[in-house]
Formats: sequence, C-alpha cells, structure tokens
Amino acid sequence: MSETPALPPTPAVPLSALLAREDLALRQIAGPSGPEIVLHGAHTSEMSDPYPYLLGGELLLTAGVHIPDAAGSGTYFDDYVSRIVAAGGAALGFGVAPVHDTVPRALVEACEAYGLPLLEVPPRTTFSGVARAVWQLIARARLTELRRVTEAQQSLATAAARPDPVPSVLRQLSQRVSGWAVLYGPDGARIATAGRPPSDEARRALEELTAVVRPGTDRPSPAESRTTHTPPATPRGTPPPTATHPGPPQTGTPRTTPPPTSATHSAPPTTSSPRTTPAATPPTRPTAPATTSPPRTAPPPTSPSRPAPSSAADAVGGTHLSAYALGAGQGFVLGIAAPQREPADHAIASVASVLLSLLTGEHHSGAGAARSSALVRLLLGAGPETVAPLLGAERWLVVHARPDAHAPDPVAASALGAALGSPLVDVAKDVVRVLLPADREPAPQPGWTLGVSASAGPREWPAADTQAARALARARATRTALVRHGGRQALADLVPGGEAEAYARALLGPVAGNTALTDTLRTWLSLHGSWDRTAVALSVHRNTVRQRITRCAALLEVDVDDPDVRMELWFALRQL
Repeated sequence: MSETPALPPTPAVPLSALLAREDLALRQIAGPSGPEIVLHGAHTSEMSDPYPYLLGGELLLTAGVHIPDAAGSGTYFDDYVSRIVAAGGAALGFGVAPVHDTVPRALVEACEAYGLPLLEVPPRTTFSGVARAVWQLIARARLTELRRVTEAQQSLATAAARPDPVPSVLRQLSQRVSGWAVLYGPDGARIATAGRPPSDEARRALEELTAVVRPGTDRPSPAESRTTHTPPATPRGTPPPTATHPGPPQTGTPRTTPPPTSATHSAPPTTSSPRTTPAATPPTRPTAPATTSPPRTAPPPTSPSRPAPSSAADAVGGTHLSAYALGAGQGFVLGIAAPQREPADHAIASVASVLLSLLTGEHHSGAGAARSSALVRLLLGAGPETVAPLLGAERWLVVHARPDAHAPDPVAASALGAALGSPLVDVAKDVVRVLLPADREPAPQPGWTLGVSASAGPREWPAADTQAARALARARATRTALVRHGGRQALADLVPGGEAEAYARALLGPVAGNTALTDTLRTWLSLHGSWDRTAVALSVHRNTVRQRITRCAALLEVDVDDPDVRMELWFALRQL
C-alpha cells in the first residue's frame, strides 16, 4: 500500500528565491528551473542512499563523501539520483571542496536525466548557511501567509456585517483567492456567485465535487474518488498516471523501490539511524509509458450512509477546485474555482465557510427571519412591546461589554454574544451591547469587562441600557470582571416617583443641564469619592475629576465631603 506525503507544515519557497541570494553564490548547473520548483526545507546527508531520511520537498546538501572512486564508470550516480527523486527530494546541492574540486560530470548528467535540479555550492558557502537561508525564506513566507490570512479574516468579517452579507462574503472571498466563489443550496442550485466564472468544464467538475461533501447524497468510494478527482499534489509512493516524454520517474516512485547495491566505500553515518530496506538490483533510467489519462466521468453512486468529508479538492484544466460543506448537515456548500492555490487559501476559505455557515444557518432555522421582522416593525413605527415576542422573551437584560486589550470588532463581538447566549449584538466604538433574555444568567468572560442591567421589559430597555453603562463604568473602575445593577428595593423606592423627581430637579437644577458634571458626580459618589477610580471609569485625567466635583459643589452650594450631603445627592441623581 502506498504512503501519503509527510511534508513538514511549512510554506513552500521557490528555489529561485534561494538562488537569488547573492551572499550564497549558488549556481544551478542541471535540472529544470521555474516557479514550480519549491523547497520545504534543507537537509545534509552523506549517505549513499538518503531515501530513508527524507520527507519530501527538501534541498539535499552533500559534499560527495559517499562517492566511491570508480563511481563515474558505473550506475552509482543514476542509482543515487533516482533514490532522491523517489523520496520526493526537491533539489540537490553539491559542495565543491574539500572532497571534490568540481561537480562530477556523471552526477550532472544523472540529475539532467532524472529532472532533479542540481546546485553548485562554492567552497566559501557553508551548508549551515544554505540551510539557514532556506529557513529564513520559509519564516518570511509564513509571516506573509499569516498577514494575508489576518487581513482576509477582517475583510470577511466586515462583509458578513453588511446588509447583504452572503454576496458580500463571496465577493471578498473571490478577491482574496483571485477566483470564482459560489454558494450552492441543498438542492445543488447556485444561490449566489462572485468573481470571474471558470470554464464550463470546471463548473461542471465543481458541481460534481459538491456531491462529495454534501450530506445525504451518493458519494464515490475512496478508490473511485482517486480515479475521478485529481489531488492537488502527487502523493509520495504513488506512480504518476501519465508521461508525455521520456524521462526519469517523478516523486511518485513507490516507497517499496529497493535501494541500489552498496558502494565500495562505506559512507559516514548521519545523526539518524537508517531504516533497513531490502537489497535489489539498482533501478535503470526509465522510459515513458505509452498511456494517456482516462476520460473524466462522473463517479458511480455508492452507499450514502458513509459520512461526508467536510471539504474536497480537485483540479481540471489548470483550475483548482475546492468544496466546503456548510453548517450542521443542512446541505449548503461553498465552492471555489481559482487558477492557482496558495498555502493560505485553505485557511481563508475556512473562515468564509464558517461565516457562511452562520448566515445560512440563520436563514434555514428562521431565527434570522424573526429578528429581521422585529427590526422592520420597529423601523415602521411598532412599539418595543409589540416586537419583543418575536425575539422569544418578555424580560431582558442589557449587557455592556468592553474588551480589555483592544477595540471591539465584529468577530469578537459575535463570539461574545454566542458565549452569553444571544445573537442580538451591537458593536459601538468602544463598547459592545448585548440584549439577553432575562432567564440566561451572564457569567464573566475572559478578556472582557461586563456591566449588566436589572431585568427589564421592552418599555424599560432605555433605562436598562443606562443601568448597564453605569455598571460597566463601575466594573472598569473597580477592576471587576462583571458588575450587576443593584436589584434590591432601595429607600428611594418608598418615596412616590413624582415627588422624588421634583426633589431631584430642585436640588440638582444648577448642574442638571451639564451631562459631564452629572455623570462625573454620579460616578464619583458611586466610587466613594475616589479620584483615581473615577478618572479610570470616565477615561479622563484625575485633575479633570477634581475640577468638575469642585464646580458641582460651587454651583450646588454644598459640602461634598459631608456624608449626609452625599446621600441626598445620590438619591437625587438616581431620579434623573
């Protein structure tokens, strides 16, 4: 049974980028060149058979210590190069001096025949320097890849918050992958598309590919899938199906290929212990098989009970195809057709599939339609108490939340709403507001500071919003993860509302029209006269707090250090 590739989880870098390093002075003297030649790492070995030590995609570096004296007159170099190609090696670097003054001519011919890029490493360039340069290029490629994924996440999240979220997400996705993005419904029909459409053949192939990931449909067996769908890369251990010109075997030479006969001189050991493989006669230079690829046909149906994969990939006529199942078995599928497939494209498509899963899930369940109906009714003049039943509750809590480290964004806000158990989320400049059914008890959330109102009906939502804002300010000032608005009956509740409000207007008349003064006085009293904590809660300087409190005392003609005065002021402020 053939093995699957075990390439390291690193982005590939083009061989041309390594050759462009002037400090290394590498020179390619044999084999193909071009952007399709990429490296996944570098490895040094002086073994005559490096096959057991390669994962695939490496630049193999050698000084030729293992080469016997009579190697040029036999098949040694053919055997050596064929084993590197069979293991999936991407290129061979040969160090000139101190063992060999020049690269052996027979090695150049073997690399040319087997299609293996051969680099000449000059004497002053160390193998460790070459390996470090490869890893530096890989690290730079990884950073570029992560930056690209991060930017795509932000743009996709912004698109999901637009009034037309599904088309917006598809437009952003098509731009990010430079291809065509399409959302298929449970019946296979195209719901929305974005980007430049591919050829008719690619579109038909993509529709076939969606059947592989859509639950409840007939899917091909694994063997049938291999003959029908072209994988993105040739697995190590699988021979290539076709060849158009005579030449060496590609990286798909079977893993069970025997090693060549041992050389006359033993090679120095490497840091790894070699795995034993059965000895056999050395392989010869291959000739091209006279076969052609079979015509593309739809897979025969098989048992639908086999679970569907979450994603699938194919390639047709130079177009890379991908399909992603959305949601929890609802049948929506995201399809992508692009002329090329970069390492970050899968991560970007996965983000888009998650967002589309949320959007299509709401549409399928009807919850999103109910919220849209409530919004429309409010905009058309209906009262909150009329639309509240559409949202599924009669009593509500208002939660104000502020992230500890950064400004809130739509993705983080949606995650907070999901954690609290409500999709009713509003993202403001620096605060996220969540409308939560009163039967759901909010809990502290890592990375957030929360203020929670008392239970309120629809007509009391504005007052509850004010309560949540004050609770959040107190939570930030006291560095508490969650603060709830007091729900116990207070002494002020014993005074009739009209009389209490008249008393408050009379007492606070000189400052009632100045929001900055009343907010500062209220916060300062709630924090027991702490200048520093009030400054933190209001996001102002402590001297500003002092000036405002002094101004309040002067206008009201009271002594704010008197506990009785503070009590009367607090009572009055609660009525505003």
